Amino acid sequence: RTRRSAPDSQCGLRSVLLQVRDLGLGYDSDETVLFKYCGGSCPRARSNYDLTLSNLLLSGRLPQPAPGEPWHSVPCCRPTHYEDMAFLDNSHRWHKVEKLSAAACSCA
Repeated sequence: RTRRSAPDSQCGLRSVLLQVRDLGLGYDSDETVLFKYCGGSCPRARSNYDLTLSNLLLSGRLPQPAPGEPWHSVPCCRPTHYEDMAFLDNSHRWHKVEKLSAAACSCA
């Protein structure tokens, strides 16, 4: 018998309602926006690149990464497309921020 992952644990698009000021981009706006992001796990089946990178890291044939820059030899859930977002600030000016929110996700 195999265990099935919960649907939310798979790599996919997630969303949360936030005030623009909570995005941390310096805009003074009380407007609420739907911020979309990628989350979840990626399948354990890895590409030949992932397998080779893991083997080379384990054997010491690759130079060690700089501190704080670890090698990633497993796929991670990342945006593949982005959406722009427009909102009104508290001074009644429109702002458009390009590629602010994820539109699609994939394991990369």
